[in-house]
Amino acid sequence: MTVSLKARTLLPLAGFAVALLLWQLGIMALQRDTPIAAAFAPLQAGQALLQMLQGPDIWRDVALSLRRVGIGLSAAVLLGVPLGVLVGSSRRFAAAAMPLFQLLRMVSPLSWMPLAVMTLGVGDAPVYFLLAFAAVWPILLNTAAGVARLDPNWMLLARSLSATRRETVLHIVLPGITADVLTGVRLAIGIIWIVLVPAEMLGVSAGLGYFILDARDRLAYSELMAAIVLIGVLGYTLDYLARMAHARWLHIRAQS
Repeated sequence: MTVSLKARTLLPLAGFAVALLLWQLGIMALQRDTPIAAAFAPLQAGQALLQMLQGPDIWRDVALSLRRVGIGLSAAVLLGVPLGVLVGSSRRFAAAAMPLFQLLRMVSPLSWMPLAVMTLGVGDAPVYFLLAFAAVWPILLNTAAGVARLDPNWMLLARSLSATRRETVLHIVLPGITADVLTGVRLAIGIIWIVLVPAEMLGVSAGLGYFILDARDRLAYSELMAAIVLIGVLGYTLDYLARMAHARWLHIRAQS
C-alpha cells in the first residue's frame, strides 16, 4: 500500500500538531499546582527560540556542539572501522576481543565522566572522549557484520589476482561494507547526540549542554525549553542527512 505525496506531507504535520496540543494540555494541567510551568508552554518556548536565533550566542553554542560531535564521530570512525574489519575477518581476534568489547559497550559513557575529568582535565578533551566512546560501538559492530556478510567469492578473486592484504581491504572490503558503516554512523549519531548534552555540562563554557545549565541558573525556563526544541531539530537534521547519505550510497551501488 503506497502513501501519496500529499499524505506523506500532511501526516507528519498532523503528528506534530497532536504533540503540540498534548504539550499545551500538559502545561495547563501542571499550572494548577505549579504556576511556573507556564514558562515551558509551546508559545513561550517558540517566542524564546525566535529571540535566541536572532542573536549570536546560540549560534556559537550550536557551532561548538556540532564541532564536538564531528570530532567525536570522526574519532569513533577511525577507531571503529579498523577494529570492525579485524573482528569480521579474524576469528581469533573476534574470540579474544569481542567479550571485552561487549562488556565495555554496556558501560554507560556518562559513568566515565569522573575518570575523564581526572585524566584529561576540564575542557573539550573529556567531552571528545565521552562522545567517541559512545559512538564507537555501533560503528564497530556494523562494520564487523558487514565484513561477515561479504561474498567469499570476492576474497577468492582477490587471492587469485595476488592482491595484497592492503589492496584487498581498500578495493574489496571497504567498498563492500560502506553501507554497513553508514548504518553504524547513523546509529552513532543518535547516541552521540544524546550523550552530548550531559557531556557539555562537564566543565565547558559554551555549547548546547552548557546553555541549558545557564538557562536553568538564570531561571530562563522558556529559553531552556526552546533549547530543548532546538536540540531535537538539530538531531533530526543530522539523522536525516545520515539517512540521505545511506540512501544515496545504495542508489550508487545499485547503478554500478
